[in-house]
Amino acid sequence: MTARNAPFEVTARHSLPRRGMSSSAVMVLMVGTLIIAGVISMSIGAAGIPPGRLFAALFSAGGDGTLTARDHLILFSIRLPRVAMASMVGALLAAAGAIMQGLFRNPLADPGLVGVSAGAGLAAAAMIVFGDRALQSSVMGWPFLLPVAAFFGALATTAALYRIATWQGRTSIAIMLLAGLALGALAGAGTGLLVFLADDRQLRDITFWMLGSIAGATWPKIFAIAPFLAGLLLSTSFVGRGLDLLVLGESEAFHMGIAVERLKRFLIVLVAAAAGAAVSVSGVVGFVGIVVPHLLRLVIGPSHAWLLPASACCGALLLLVADTVARTIAAPAELPIGIVTAVVGAPFFLFLLLKQRSPLAL
Repeated sequence: MTARNAPFEVTARHSLPRRGMSSSAVMVLMVGTLIIAGVISMSIGAAGIPPGRLFAALFSAGGDGTLTARDHLILFSIRLPRVAMASMVGALLAAAGAIMQGLFRNPLADPGLVGVSAGAGLAAAAMIVFGDRALQSSVMGWPFLLPVAAFFGALATTAALYRIATWQGRTSIAIMLLAGLALGALAGAGTGLLVFLADDRQLRDITFWMLGSIAGATWPKIFAIAPFLAGLLLSTSFVGRGLDLLVLGESEAFHMGIAVERLKRFLIVLVAAAAGAAVSVSGVVGFVGIVVPHLLRLVIGPSHAWLLPASACCGALLLLVADTVARTIAAPAELPIGIVTAVVGAPFFLFLLLKQRSPLAL
């Protein structure tokens, strides 16, 4: 890789070692598990589809003795969009969390920690309330509006963070964390004001969206966030080595050939795009961006060349399983997916923290 095709590298070529075979095996295992989980998720639900009819519906153009119009309608109108959206949102959140943990050099970092998710949420809630009135109809019928609004909300938040934390061309990560907490609180207050101003239908949309849900999955929404996921995945090949060196410290990364400030600006925009797109279609879903990268570091090591794609794959798997549980555990009712991820993620994360704490910290 040369300086011409590596936008954040200057001269040096040192990098952290990769655990190739182990990481490759983990990736293959996760991809296989994700495919199996997708098939199971499409098969079960309030209206189950047996495996034979499921594959007939997937690969046949028309009906035969095993394919019914009901199976085809359920599969392509409900199940497939949900599987695709859950996987895409999980991938966006987990990869964004891995990037932020490398950027902040802190395994507890997450888009929600610095107010990015809150800023995206405020913009999406504002679009629900004011967009309804401007369009004289629900913005839910305009699937591209919420992702765009949430992206600009997340981008505005990260731009404000960067402006506050940057002085004389250098960005203080500690100041950015503290400013993120304050901006997140302001965004939460703004969302609360919008809840107060909303009518009954808008209030239901905002409330259910704030708890997190994949129930509104549609093909237009999937196509709306697909470019964000594609851009994120393509970017992992350029930022992996920079994040590896940034973990060692900004001065060390600079002396080893990384354009640190340019890399940080790019990472901030990347996280804003990923978090904004995810929040806009699924609402606030917690713990995916914290738990998944933290767990994978224990399994495949710290190299971001493997950690970023592995986080995307594992995040997709986690949210797909969580969505399947959310819509089947109390069928025909449906739990908000944010509750499921919190119930599973919070105890697991506490377990990891307790397992690794030092006796001196007691």
